[in-house]
Amino acid sequence: MIKTSDEKYLRAIYQISQAEQGQKATISELAYYLDLKPPTVLERLKILQAEKLITYKKTSGIHLTKSGQKEAMNVVRKHRIWETFLHKVCKFSWSEVHELAEQLQNVNSEKLIDRLYTLSGEPQFDPHGDPIPSKTGVLPSSQRRPLLNSVEGCKCVVLGVNEDSTDFLNYLTELNIGLNERLNVEKLFSFDGSVKVKYKNSVTAVLSSKVAEKIMVTCIKANCLCKV
Repeated sequence: MIKTSDEKYLRAIYQISQAEQGQKATISELAYYLDLKPPTVLERLKILQAEKLITYKKTSGIHLTKSGQKEAMNVVRKHRIWETFLHKVCKFSWSEVHELAEQLQNVNSEKLIDRLYTLSGEPQFDPHGDPIPSKTGVLPSSQRRPLLNSVEGCKCVVLGVNEDSTDFLNYLTELNIGLNERLNVEKLFSFDGSVKVKYKNSVTAVLSSKVAEKIMVTCIKANCLCKV
């Protein structure tokens, strides 16, 4: 059984590599993600490498080994099931569940996680739209892309977000944009990359490129010209 501190690192490495589309994670990225100093991160990486959970070289970055990937997926599964249970059953908002799940994911009881999963309706995605791995580490398929990659006139549905900070989620809540929201892309502004969307029949909002990059959607119309 891996240590709680190791679980946190493995999940962070996995999250960063996913954000970089499978590319390496760096010490600076990991330190920023965990809000730690780089020397502290480096010391823990040496331990993880000795345990054969990661490989690390300054030139090639941090990579999960096969066993490290397996452990990381197990932590991700626990975290996302906890988030879903807290949101669906306990009725916490999607901006509250991440921090709570960070604490609760350290409970190492497969029986408990299985029960939470059942009580939550055996979901495939968590409250932020992230896929929940199966026990064997398989992720459900999802045709997600950033809203930023849309073309004018596109009609799309919000499948999730790739940013789970409280400030960002509260911002979307104030705009009344959530999962499964239908968005009509009315205009793209070349000056700053912002996107004007219409939703709920008559509500409009101009989203900055930073925000549009973090909202993950899928096109309603087949063969849409939007970039994947």
